[in-house]
Amino acid sequence: MSRIRQCTQLLSLAFMFFLFFVPTVLGADSPPGVFDFESGSGRAPDKWAGGPAATLSVDSTVVHTGNLSGRIQRDATSDGAFSALSFRLPADRAGNFIELRGWLKSENVEEWFGLWLRLDGHAGVISLDNMQKRNLRGTTEWTEYRTKMYLAPETRTFVCGALMAGSGTLWVDDLSLWIDDSPLAEAPIVEPELTVLDTDKEFAAGSGLDFETVTPQQVENLALLGRVWGFLKYHHPAVVDGSIHWDFELFRVLPRVMTAADHGEMLEVLTIWIDALGPIPPCEPCAEEAVDPAQAATIDWIRDTDLLGERLSTRLQAAHAARPADGQQFWVSMMPNVGNPNFSREPGYANLAVVDTGYRLLALYRFWNIIEYWCPNRDVIGEDWPLVLREFVPQVVAASDVDSSYRQLLMLVARLNDTHTQLFGAYAMRPPGMEGQLPVVMRWVEDEVVVAGWADEFFGRATGLQKGDVILAVDGRPVPELMAEWAPFYSASNEPQRQMNLAKAVARGPVGSCRLQILRDGGEIELTAERMAYGKIDQMVGRRHTLAGPGYRMLMPELAYMALNNIKRDSVQTWIEDALAQGATGLVIDCRAYPGDFPIFQLTGHLVKESTRFVTFTRADPANPGAFMWDDYIPVDPIAPHFSGKVVVLVDETSMSSAEYHALAFRAAPQAVVMGSTTSGADGNVSRFALPGGLTTMISGIGVFDDERQPTQRVGIVPDEVVLPTIAGIRDGRDEVLEAAVEVLLGRAVTDEEVGVWDRSE
Repeated sequence: MSRIRQCTQLLSLAFMFFLFFVPTVLGADSPPGVFDFESGSGRAPDKWAGGPAATLSVDSTVVHTGNLSGRIQRDATSDGAFSALSFRLPADRAGNFIELRGWLKSENVEEWFGLWLRLDGHAGVISLDNMQKRNLRGTTEWTEYRTKMYLAPETRTFVCGALMAGSGTLWVDDLSLWIDDSPLAEAPIVEPELTVLDTDKEFAAGSGLDFETVTPQQVENLALLGRVWGFLKYHHPAVVDGSIHWDFELFRVLPRVMTAADHGEMLEVLTIWIDALGPIPPCEPCAEEAVDPAQAATIDWIRDTDLLGERLSTRLQAAHAARPADGQQFWVSMMPNVGNPNFSREPGYANLAVVDTGYRLLALYRFWNIIEYWCPNRDVIGEDWPLVLREFVPQVVAASDVDSSYRQLLMLVARLNDTHTQLFGAYAMRPPGMEGQLPVVMRWVEDEVVVAGWADEFFGRATGLQKGDVILAVDGRPVPELMAEWAPFYSASNEPQRQMNLAKAVARGPVGSCRLQILRDGGEIELTAERMAYGKIDQMVGRRHTLAGPGYRMLMPELAYMALNNIKRDSVQTWIEDALAQGATGLVIDCRAYPGDFPIFQLTGHLVKESTRFVTFTRADPANPGAFMWDDYIPVDPIAPHFSGKVVVLVDETSMSSAEYHALAFRAAPQAVVMGSTTSGADGNVSRFALPGGLTTMISGIGVFDDERQPTQRVGIVPDEVVLPTIAGIRDGRDEVLEAAVEVLLGRAVTDEEVGVWDRSE
């Protein structure tokens, strides 16, 4: 249990799935959905939950309205990596979208702050936004912020509030929830519709199945069961309509599968099981096969009588033929507007601190079948997916304790080769652990792990390490050996992303001293450095390679610069006009960071003269689970004034997801050149889902292709001109990628004096 608590404490700030579940409700003096601090006193804001308690208080001098505001105040001695205020109330209001609005004021916030809104259901977290990606920090006056998300019908609880990471002070006031642009109190009250997830509780405390070894025949039987169970989940009418708790039905049939003596008896067990679901009603109208799909469903196996026998194959084909044309599914739906799959009805079983063998197999089957039927990038995984299922059956069965169970799931999700697909809640189990970290930034440069900067400047320098040091060994073990051992636990779409993640991992390990063998100035030396507690280190440092400071500036009289992480949509017009007024003939758009906003159409519009298409998507066809269809091409339309000068778009391994999408659009401008190195290769709106034991993962939920229908998943944005940093450049504090971009724009080499006036990268 202590290890489980450790895992919970070490969750990424971006996915606070288990935090602040204190059951707080509104007082009678406040309308539903309105949150203030007027009844607060001292260091305990009334009606609010959150923590750490010592960092929370009320303030009577700095307020937005009324007499009191909430205050979060942190310094270097504060517990944890962040502090939050939270409110929790039942989701008893009907609507399509929910929005949290609130007023925040900050002072010297080192890392980031924001509002946060979370929707919880049977699956645990359905959706969450905490504004981390907006990069709000520093000192700001009172400003209203908003976050809005789709209100899934499966939502049972709203949880919301404000939070701050790192040192500084944040004031919070006048928070409110809105449903479809009306105050929460005006939204119609509804009683949540009860489903089989509410009424069938037979296996809520455990599956009753606990075995650690399987014979070769049982492995084959369990692998076949996983495929048949998943196929029926998305095809058989009695399962698709939510009449049966399909997770628990797995536990009901598993004992018979385990005792099946041979393949023939196994087929009989499955045939009888399907017959017990009842006759298949006719469909009116029935679904038609997907025509010219971007990715076809992989269902030929249901016609394989050598594998299934005549009777079982006939049952599966009948279920497939009877699927309705509307494609309505209980266990999955399509998100409005975007169309990525929504898995909010998948229970998380967070109350099961230790999952038994039945639940471990459920985790394997759920993940495998979601990929099989709802992953738009299944054809570029690079794995024999049925073989992966068979491979993990005995490994999952044998993983009888929490540590080994989490590690097996980490290795399973890594086989999808999707950087989006992490296992949230199990990061601490990923070697070498997350107890401590050297207060430095590690980076993969010239095929070496190199010290690239300081995560904490004082303690980083105190290690004795210097920028440009190559780490050769840690505690006597060569770095290549360590990285090869850890690699199976790290999810990544391509090798640049995997090497980046593994390089960062070299800095981690137990808190305390570690021996480092390093290469410096051509000679090997050994030193001892101290790892700090992981939670005390700002994990955002090193995650972007843009210049520090404002999002827009003139690098020199003829060159403008924009950093994607600090570009706001409503600022783009002003910046372009200013650049033109100053005579800029070149523009650098630095995408080596995650966007803080979504300026893709505003900025690209100033770079094109005519409507220009740059991307197309694929989306799931729910009437044909496993098939994905092409969408229309997405164009960007011109916006005045037009910037006709040269444009260089910078990318590297830190360019991921939305950053890749932006770079794809910017590259569509005829005068644009992409420079740097290959991006992460994980694009498309994510679809999150729960796994037993309160774990959560997600996949890239829509396929993202360029205007010629070439995939970006795993490929990334491949630069027109490859420019890589060097160890010498890291040592000298140079941004060689930016320098190369400037030289292209100027048509000449830049001088040391010119480079010296730029702020260094973050």
